[in-house]
Amino acid sequence: MRRTTAILFAMVLGLSATTATAASSASPYEEPSAGAMAFDLLIVRPIGLVTTVAGAGLFVLSVPFSAVQGKSPLDAADTLVLEPARFTFTRPLGVDE
Repeated sequence: MRRTTAILFAMVLGLSATTATAASSASPYEEPSAGAMAFDLLIVRPIGLVTTVAGAGLFVLSVPFSAVQGKSPLDAADTLVLEPARFTFTRPLGVDE
């Protein structure tokens, strides 16, 4: 079970980096194509959601280590949770920023 979870987690992280660059790179001044919007909706957004959830889990695991070191966990929250959430939920459909 642990091995399957580790393999799945590694695949999600690997795919999240490659699919973000595979999306259409439309400039802010032109409307994205229907294909780019469909690819974003069906492939990139679900992977972004999985990445956000995985980042939240990693953040929960990193909080005790931040507390021991005397550092604020806000930097970890921004990197592991907020950036993937912004990418998934706030950018326009079909636009790769």
